[in-house]
This record gives sequence, structure tokens and C-alpha cells, in this order.
Amino acid sequence: MSFSVRPARTSDVPVIQALVEPLVQQRILLGKDAVVFYEAIQEFRIAEGADGTPIGCGALHVMWQDLAEVRTLAVTPEWLHRGVGHALLEQLETDARELGLSRLFCLTFEVPFFSRHGFEPMTEEPIDPAVYAELVRSPDEGVAEFLDLARVKPNTLGNTRMIKNI
Repeated sequence: MSFSVRPARTSDVPVIQALVEPLVQQRILLGKDAVVFYEAIQEFRIAEGADGTPIGCGALHVMWQDLAEVRTLAVTPEWLHRGVGHALLEQLETDARELGLSRLFCLTFEVPFFSRHGFEPMTEEPIDPAVYAELVRSPDEGVAEFLDLARVKPNTLGNTRMIKNI
């Protein structure tokens, strides 16, 4: 069975919500309002089967000059273990390189998957104080997760903060 990966369109927001909802119910991903998906639609890629049926999604959210977060990576259960997540992640890495980024961050329960793709658990490496001062001002929850701020701890219990140099 073949599939392809393409940029998301606004008409894909209900699809993204449907792909993500089972993972939200399992507390693997955080739920988001439709408006958040619409605001970030340019960040998303959609995997679709040969018949055009959406089978997965993923997003790349730029956080800083050299850093982006891989977000909302989801694949329908029928397509798990068929390379869809790999293809989505590979496309997001390509997108990151094209933007001039050199590091990717993720917050995940899927440590083996991301480890196979070169991500490593984050150590408590210091961030340049000037960069920290800028990042801490962001209202974005992903930035707060990257910084490991206390306000996001209840939502991140059991997740692993991972990073990859690209």
C-alpha cells in the first residue's frame, strides 16, 4: 500500500482533529481547539493513502533561530508500523533544514520511535541566558515544555523531552 505526504490545507483541520482525538483520549497528546489548528495549518503535513484518504499528520513549530518542535505526530491505527510516521518525520526534518534550523525538539511518550530517528533524551544543558529570557516570554506551551517550566508539568507527566541535531 502506498501513501504520500503533502502540505496541509485548511480543509484538513477536521481530519487533523479526528486523527488526534483518540490520542487525546488516551492522554498521549494534548487536545487543542480548532482555532489553534487553523492558526498553525502552515506547520502541518498530511500523509494520505493512494486513494487520498488522510492517514496521518505532523507539524513543525519554529521556536527559535535554530530550534523547532515536532508536534502532533499522529497515524491512524490501521497504518501504524508501515512507515507513515517515519515519512512524516522525515518531511518535517526536511522542512526544518530548509528553514535553516539545526535542532528539533519533541515531548513524547514514543521514546523508541524518536530514538530510532536520532532523537536523544534531553539533559539539563544550560540555555544561553539571553535566549532563555526571550523564550520564557512566549505564551506557547511547547516552548514552556522545552524549558521544562513548572506550569506545564501536570500536562507533561510521563513524557520525555527529546532533542536531535540535524
